Amino acid sequence: MTLKDKEQKIKQEFEQLHDWQDKYEYILYLGNRLPKQDNTFRTEDKLIYGCQSKVWLDAKLIGMKVIFDADSDALIPKGLIAMMIIVYSGRYPFEIISSKASFISEIGFHNFLTPIRSNGLLLFLKKMKFYAKNFEDDYCN
Repeated sequence: MTLKDKEQKIKQEFEQLHDWQDKYEYILYLGNRLPKQDNTFRTEDKLIYGCQSKVWLDAKLIGMKVIFDADSDALIPKGLIAMMIIVYSGRYPFEIISSKASFISEIGFHNFLTPIRSNGLLLFLKKMKFYAKNFEDDYCN
């Protein structure tokens, strides 16, 4: 499945939900599916600064693809980061870097997330792209 297919699939899943209460419940469901991380994962170097809640992100390159791990101390951010991991983990660095992530605005998150949460989601995506760019640079050098 291509990155565009994954983005489209997530978008379609949200389109099937009738109201924002259902969308929140789906976000919570995604967060509950995110693998639990122990306290040793929650280090300062993995922390995303600027988020309302604490969110941690780590990445590794396995077989030329970026694999992300993440955690949060709050339920809604955990669901949002789970969604991002579903879309971007297991992709090549160049795919992550070049993604416009238009599915985020197409879902309409700006309509129901607070500005701080919306900003946190964008910071999370920015950090994912940062990791991908570093892996791509390491590979090319």
